[in-house]
Amino acid sequence: MKDCNCGYCVGGEPLAKFGIKICDLEVSQLILFKEQSHPGRCIVAYKDHISEIVDISDADRNAFFADVNRAAKAIHKVFNPDKVNYGAYGDTGCHLHMHLVPKYKDEFEWGGVFEMNPQKVFLSDAEYDEMIEKIKAAL
Repeated sequence: MKDCNCGYCVGGEPLAKFGIKICDLEVSQLILFKEQSHPGRCIVAYKDHISEIVDISDADRNAFFADVNRAAKAIHKVFNPDKVNYGAYGDTGCHLHMHLVPKYKDEFEWGGVFEMNPQKVFLSDAEYDEMIEKIKAAL
């Protein structure tokens, strides 16, 4: 099931407003969040336009969390954060996804909740490409 208004479902311009697809995982896709106040911030978005985790099978739920784990391991390997915060929201977007937000001691927002989109740090296309290649190599 897909929603033609959802960036996770259709990709292209709707996705490009906030992210860049890195790759497909077992039951989801890994997306680099364009705003990089937290270096390595990514999103793991489920393959279908489902709002609630309770609406997928146990097998797909387990596979989704395995995808989140795989992405988190790559983020730890490439960016060496002190902690990764995990956020699952969707009051308006209603597509099952999880934000993986690397946090670094003595840096932006350490000790607090991460801001959804602080609009502070954007990279060049070459920098995004380099980051994506490092994440892919670590998966």
